[in-house]
Amino acid sequence: MDEASAAEPDSARGTGDDVIRTRALTKRYRGGQLAVDGLDLTVPAGSVFGFLGPNGSGKTTTIRMLVGLIEPTSGTARVLGRPMPRSTRAVLPHVGALIEGPALYGFLSGRDNLLRLDAADPTADPRTRRTRAAAALDRVGLTAAAGKKAKAYSLGMKQRLGLAAALLRPRRLLVLDEPTNGLDPQGMREIRTLVRELAGDGTTVFLSSHLLDEIEQVCTHVAVMARGRLVTQGPVGTLAAGLRGRLVVTTPDAADAARVLKEQGVGDVAADGDRVTGDPPDRDLAELNTALVTAGVRVRGFGVERASLEDAFMALTGEGFDVAG
Repeated sequence: MDEASAAEPDSARGTGDDVIRTRALTKRYRGGQLAVDGLDLTVPAGSVFGFLGPNGSGKTTTIRMLVGLIEPTSGTARVLGRPMPRSTRAVLPHVGALIEGPALYGFLSGRDNLLRLDAADPTADPRTRRTRAAAALDRVGLTAAAGKKAKAYSLGMKQRLGLAAALLRPRRLLVLDEPTNGLDPQGMREIRTLVRELAGDGTTVFLSSHLLDEIEQVCTHVAVMARGRLVTQGPVGTLAAGLRGRLVVTTPDAADAARVLKEQGVGDVAADGDRVTGDPPDRDLAELNTALVTAGVRVRGFGVERASLEDAFMALTGEGFDVAG
């Protein structure tokens, strides 16, 4: 056990292996709008947990309840084993968060923003404040821009600075709402690498994102929300396991391949360039390949691609990812 864990009071350590647990968590706003409806969510310790859903599905409202920014209408939420929002003071020193974009002082430099935020933490040791700020800036790649005023930062730099604020101290739980918003591809890769490193160090990461590739690449577990309700949750690898993939034929004879596949009973056939796809039939795929070759189709690639996280999301919600709910 490290010094930080030894110094941590038992009351803040949680009970068992679940870092977040909600039961029947519900939020209804004035006017009757039901934003979150009876949510039962379980986030295992040590996981990188992806939180998915179309716009308006209740993800950000859920996060705001988990960190004590708003109170639920009914139901319960426990974070690190303590009830929220009642235990906010005991829990939040162990939680880093970046929610709905960082709130920064534009007239202060990136470094001074972190120093100001750290000074607001009554549990932070002022003697090591500058060292912690420098380490956090370095971890998100902002050392060179540390003296630049935040109002001159790009959107991606502001996201990095917000993440640095969440990393000023070691955290047992990191809550990130769209952490790669505004970042270029290189910046997105760096943040994904950082998330993996943090998880490797024992931090549980709760990650809300609209980027399905991002979730698929870094997350170990996932939950899907739609219209305020939980659709499913579990390990990422099992989410699409029950779905059939897509038959893919690569050929310069796409039109002929599409025709033969339809004649062979393949459904939902589509051609795009030299790539022809369809629903895998309930028959020996070798026979299907033979039928293509016999018809004179030059087959350069043939197989079934596994279902993606996007396929699973569409099957579960019936919605595209950018639909306002």
